[in-house]
Amino acid sequence: MELLARFPLFFVWSLLALVDFAFASWWNLGMPQIISGNGVALDGSPASYKENCDRLDFLADKQKKQICGMSEKVMASLSHGARIGIEECQHQFRHSRWNCSTVENSTDIFGGVMSVNSREASYIYAVSSASVAWAITRSCAKGELNDCSCDNRVRKKTPKNWQWGGCSEDIHYGEKFSREFIDAREDRVDSVGLMNLHNNEAGRRAIRSRMQRVCKCHGMSGSCSVRVCWRKLPNFRIVGEALTARYDGASHVKVVDRKRGKKMKKLRPYHPDMKKPNKTDLVYLDDSPDYCESNEAMDILGTHGRLCNRTSAGSDGCRLLCCGRGYQTRVFDTDEKCQCRFVWCCNVVCETCHYKKEEHICN
Repeated sequence: MELLARFPLFFVWSLLALVDFAFASWWNLGMPQIISGNGVALDGSPASYKENCDRLDFLADKQKKQICGMSEKVMASLSHGARIGIEECQHQFRHSRWNCSTVENSTDIFGGVMSVNSREASYIYAVSSASVAWAITRSCAKGELNDCSCDNRVRKKTPKNWQWGGCSEDIHYGEKFSREFIDAREDRVDSVGLMNLHNNEAGRRAIRSRMQRVCKCHGMSGSCSVRVCWRKLPNFRIVGEALTARYDGASHVKVVDRKRGKKMKKLRPYHPDMKKPNKTDLVYLDDSPDYCESNEAMDILGTHGRLCNRTSAGSDGCRLLCCGRGYQTRVFDTDEKCQCRFVWCCNVVCETCHYKKEEHICN
């Protein structure tokens, strides 16, 4: 399911009953339906924000403590961050066997896929951690949050031939907020917790390393006697693509005890001949499930009926996407606008052309 719904000015709360919260998570903030623990529809207006924030049972106590004492604009930024993370995941994997689908009317929005500590789970943790840091940082620069603004630390550096100015977006605050909020649920002595914490940090670093320096010239008669620069967030699509590349090269790891004591654990390559993952790599503990066939228990849709590209050798190609089952070709007629031209004044006139199109559908 593509997450295309846009949030209204205030949040939309919806009534759902008999829901299991075992795997419920803050990702629910990115969905158009946000559910309270006792199944009661909540009023999302600013006047009732503080009361309803405490009733979001899918948040850990540390997460509630962090955000429920802040303004309702923080929750709006979090919801935006969760939403763009989900949408980016769905965009990056739209042609893959696993297409980052979400589950309607469920608090476990990614389904049973998240019960497997696979490379798909590692991507979801990384991209959502990055999306929250990105959204909070952008809100700070816009002046929407009271606890942050522009990054003034960059002004302490002394660059050559240019000077700092404008509003540098404060990725340090965004990272700090993301770290305190998202990492709050993880156990640092648990194998799954260590995996999630590593991937969360990898997601945040994917933004920091891609911060852009933007400059503008000032001077008499168009000269560039003074160049004023500031730091800007990258487009989130760039971050999503970088994390997809990390997903393709994700490291299979295991958890071992540190020499100093059994309570301290660390991640190490599953196979001794593999290199140790660095802090920007994604890591996973378990092999991925089979996404070729539907699996209701894990909310896996399978690839039957998916459109594929007959001429592609990539993940969207019929050979890979259809998992060797073959495909059917459907030919149909379609009408489209063509030969458009501009007519003075102010009209674009098009003709209607008739085409035959082919679609290839996985068996």
